[in-house]
Amino acid sequence: MEYGFGVDLGGTTVKIAYFDCRGTVLDKWEIPTNTDNCGSRILPDIAESIRNYLLCRHIDKGQIIGVGIGVPGPVDNEGNVNKCVNLGWGFKNIQQELSELLELPVRAGNDANVAALGESWKGGGAGCRNMIMATLGTGVGGGIIVDGKPLHGVHGAGGEIGHITVNPYEEERCGCGKQGCVEQYCSATGVVRVAKRVLALSDRDSALRNIAPLTCKEVFDAAKSGDALAKDALEQVYDYMGRFLAGVCCVVDPEVVVLGGGVSSAGQPLLDGVYRYFLKYAFYGSASVRFVLAELGNDAGAYGAFKLVLDATRPA
Repeated sequence: MEYGFGVDLGGTTVKIAYFDCRGTVLDKWEIPTNTDNCGSRILPDIAESIRNYLLCRHIDKGQIIGVGIGVPGPVDNEGNVNKCVNLGWGFKNIQQELSELLELPVRAGNDANVAALGESWKGGGAGCRNMIMATLGTGVGGGIIVDGKPLHGVHGAGGEIGHITVNPYEEERCGCGKQGCVEQYCSATGVVRVAKRVLALSDRDSALRNIAPLTCKEVFDAAKSGDALAKDALEQVYDYMGRFLAGVCCVVDPEVVVLGGGVSSAGQPLLDGVYRYFLKYAFYGSASVRFVLAELGNDAGAYGAFKLVLDATRPA
């Protein structure tokens, strides 16, 4: 049997998983992400960790079909990354560099696209070749799978659905520098931001007024308990989310929309709320899409990274 590795490179830690060719995780571990000196040690550290793993377990490198890696930045089809701010990287070909360090084939992709590929393979979208994934965490990430493959785009920025403008009248700036992005309303920090605005515009009582610092979970918990202002805030969030996903589905026409990230822990109430507004805005031709929760959690990136390698060695 053949084997390989999936690597999920984050700003704090690097998650590495060892797979067999059927997509079974045989082992996984983490190493620190060393961002010193503009991240010059990151790829050498990954290579050293994988080499040591093979050496200590007496694994023949001839059995390894390759290494896939997802990184937090735009990655084009040639494995070039153009600026990963939280890693300290500028322009570099990570695919070539890591391949030379390991003397193994390497495939690279944007971390959100790669996580979406993982969910479409073994997670919430398993069995679907056309899928949209929205990762609702501190920010809003996204990945689009078309005919079983991640949509990278010319500059590696395909699937950046978190920075679609949904409110042209917004005055505050998003972290990307624009105003009115999805991320400003539908991320965990966005939910809190919307809730605080609702509280500021009303003199009604709310349990949220007594919580500091306010968190996304507490907004959902208060709404579940019947807090009217918390419900109002979430209705705004659902409206924004349903509207932007209806727009994306109008272009992609997927089988399924997968919601992941920390906000997705709200579960069925989130799915129901978003889907209600999705139906309000959706084009009838794409309105039959299913909405589901992500299933792979923090392992989605590693699954998707290995799937990049598997697809490269076994093209459809």
